[in-house]
Amino acid sequence: MITVFGTGTGAPPGPNELAGAELVVGGRRHLDAVGLPEGARRIVLGPLAPALDAIEEYDSKDRPVVVLASGDPGFFGIVRALAERFGPHRLDVRPGVSSVAAAFARLGLTWDDAVVVSAHGRDPRTAVNVCRAHPKVAVLTGPGAGPAELGAALRRSARVLVVASALGDPERERIERVSPAEAAERDWGTAVNVVLCLDETRAPGPARTLAGAGAGPAGWALDEGDFAHRDSMITKFEVRALALARLGPRPGDLVWDVGSGSGSVAVECARLGAAVSAVEKAADGVERIRANAHAHGVCVDVVHGTAPDALAGLDDPDAVFVGGGGRKLPAVVGACARRARRTVVVAMAALDRVPAVRAALTEAGFEAGGVLLQSSRLAPLPGDVTRLAATNPVFLLWGTRTPGGTTPVSREGVAL
Repeated sequence: MITVFGTGTGAPPGPNELAGAELVVGGRRHLDAVGLPEGARRIVLGPLAPALDAIEEYDSKDRPVVVLASGDPGFFGIVRALAERFGPHRLDVRPGVSSVAAAFARLGLTWDDAVVVSAHGRDPRTAVNVCRAHPKVAVLTGPGAGPAELGAALRRSARVLVVASALGDPERERIERVSPAEAAERDWGTAVNVVLCLDETRAPGPARTLAGAGAGPAGWALDEGDFAHRDSMITKFEVRALALARLGPRPGDLVWDVGSGSGSVAVECARLGAAVSAVEKAADGVERIRANAHAHGVCVDVVHGTAPDALAGLDDPDAVFVGGGGRKLPAVVGACARRARRTVVVAMAALDRVPAVRAALTEAGFEAGGVLLQSSRLAPLPGDVTRLAATNPVFLLWGTRTPGGTTPVSREGVAL
């Protein structure tokens, strides 16, 4: 049997609980904090594979094994690797208090409405985008993805970072509230357990029945009447429905809405869990986008500027929606396509722009497709009868990055 103890923020196992163990595996600080049974072999965790091989050697002979881990080892912890290798029936898991639970407890906050994301040994951009999109996030940190890196990426966000270090250590534990800019300037050392990213401008929500992120919207492609807009200058819901299907916004993604107008696409992407940057050149449009985001309870980063120049300061997106037209449209699409990781979707009314936009997508390494959308809506007539009211036709083009396509290039000119 393999006994897995959660330590760190909870009480470490005592001598009686370790008695009889012939192999004890754990991090150096976990091993140093307990008294090992006489004659027990000790393995300090580094690369996981050699430790798993040693565990298998002992477990196959029914020689008792103890694994020491941080907090709750079943929460983004070693239980997953052990269960995959040996089967859950071989494990006796004794969890401690997770670092996430302990950090929220120190602040006196509930966390059933928090989103938890791990940046330990993973690409930190997913954690950054989750922090941009959600008001209460816990980030499990790691080398290269700690408070300084999160702070640098979130400088533009109105967030508070709570850095929890050495949780459970009465002499070294620290809970510090800093701005993203302050976090970016610090050397935080190696004792950080978790970083909480909080949007304190949003009021606490009602009591929850489903933990974590919200259940998601009940529908999308909302009616134009659900948004403030100017002179019907809004992406119609039929177009938005297909655009959202091609964009595929999801938690952890960053989506650009370029030429955002009313922000209807930006808001819809944010409702589906993505982080969103909306670029709009008109000052009244900027305020309209912010009002629509607020009305729908989502966070949209609104950038006042003209593309492609306004794109220079933005992080590289997973997906991009480009609306509007004008002579600069092919150049804007090309600039977006050179930095998009997955897809670019373009809506336009002018037939003349289609070949140049399609060429901009293919030249950037995308496989291009598109449709002409023409729809007629049911509309009432006097006498209790109905007619079909045609909407203006719209071309929707999209590009999907192919496996052998051109590598996207960041705003610094570095291949991604």
